[in-house]
Amino acid sequence: MSTLLPTADRRTTARLAWRLVRTRRVPLAATFVTFAVTGLAGLVPVWMIGRIIDAVREDSGTDAVVRAVVLMVVAGVVGALSTAASNAALALAAAPALAELREEVLDRALHLDVATIERAGTGDVVARVGDDVRKLTESLDEAVPALLGSVMAVGFTAGGLFALDWRLGLAGLAIVPAYASSLRWYLPRSAPVYAQERISSGARAEALVAGLDNAPTLRALAREREALASIESRSRDTVEVTMTVFRLYTRFGFRGNYSELLGLTLVLTAGFLMVRSGAGTVGEATTAALFFHRLFNPIGALMYVFDEIQSSGASLARLAGVAGMPVAAPSDHDVDPRPTLELRGVTHSYEPGRPVLHGVDLVVPHGERVAVVGATGAGKTTLGAIAAGTLPVDEGHVLLAGRPLGDLDPVTLRRHVALVSQEVHVFAGTIADNLRLADGAATDDVLWGALARCGADAWVRSLTEGLDTAVGSLAHPLTPAQAQQLALARVVL
Repeated sequence: MSTLLPTADRRTTARLAWRLVRTRRVPLAATFVTFAVTGLAGLVPVWMIGRIIDAVREDSGTDAVVRAVVLMVVAGVVGALSTAASNAALALAAAPALAELREEVLDRALHLDVATIERAGTGDVVARVGDDVRKLTESLDEAVPALLGSVMAVGFTAGGLFALDWRLGLAGLAIVPAYASSLRWYLPRSAPVYAQERISSGARAEALVAGLDNAPTLRALAREREALASIESRSRDTVEVTMTVFRLYTRFGFRGNYSELLGLTLVLTAGFLMVRSGAGTVGEATTAALFFHRLFNPIGALMYVFDEIQSSGASLARLAGVAGMPVAAPSDHDVDPRPTLELRGVTHSYEPGRPVLHGVDLVVPHGERVAVVGATGAGKTTLGAIAAGTLPVDEGHVLLAGRPLGDLDPVTLRRHVALVSQEVHVFAGTIADNLRLADGAATDDVLWGALARCGADAWVRSLTEGLDTAVGSLAHPLTPAQAQQLALARVVL
């Protein structure tokens, strides 16, 4: 059973978000200013329509109409320019922050203990640095601009209603309790569902990655149907959670439409009564009605944004959970630089009462090579994982320079004992690029020395471009043995 990587709570997530954006205060301030200008510019055309109506009714001449039209055109140009500037400022503030978060999460994931990754499943890691980052990117491109623009539009439009007449403003505000009731109903129900949606997405990714990576083995064992059934089951779970989200959002939208109808009716009624009593003009009543009607899109966008923010918040919390995982620090006490690795009476069981290893003793002095040979299922991989400290022992001891592996911090342990699994990856790039992942400052001579230690220098020298040979799925293909030798050379480095 997998143990998913942690998900941060709201306070931790908020602290992370603030840490990422607080160093970008200038573009952040520019974002708010330009969105405010856009919101104000959007009020001018509606206000001028009311002025035109009153000018026509009062027969004030064409000059008043022309001035109103000119102001509408100017406001349109200003609004267009400020919209472009606001999107650019938001990108300058948010895009680098998201890039920093993505790099931080990936770096933390790469430094996690292998056992932690295996317990969580590679799908959970892939979903976080893939799907969750994609969700945040989409929010920055769509949801965040919609949120800021809608908040500005709603705030300035409400102010415009009060500027026309306090009674019109109160009529518009009368629908606030209806919207608040909708949010109070929606948010507590949707937040857990969005969190479950991200978890389901990770489980689906885990099933897909496991199926694709192990396809040859599944075919050899005739287990394709079971793997496909697992993928189908997890995909169905994801679809069901997504449909639950959609049903909640649809009901939320119905409540919003009812609030819009109620609010527009109240504003029209208030305007009608004011005009009939002589307390207001037809132009003012028209402006108030258009102001409130203008709120439909911003409020609808806010409804949509709440939906997106819930999903993005769940993704950000998952990323913050990985970013907040502690990184092991090296201890002050190192071990002998030429240690001996000892396994004494080691026993291990994956299932109670069914040991895979029975009292194994093994001594590997420094500089010695030991080959463990046995049939499939004999426990070779298990023995290697125990020797590397990625699997615990049921009985016995594993010692490095006479000290139990459990007493060593992960950094010190990995400095002396490393495990290269059977599943290694060749990164797109040159052979030198693949090797320098372990030591970016290594010279060519150091790289050749590491290859020689692993018996790989001969075949690398036989290549036309040597260390500069491009390898990977779209370049020079490596055999499984050659890929293993590159991985071993990285350990040497």
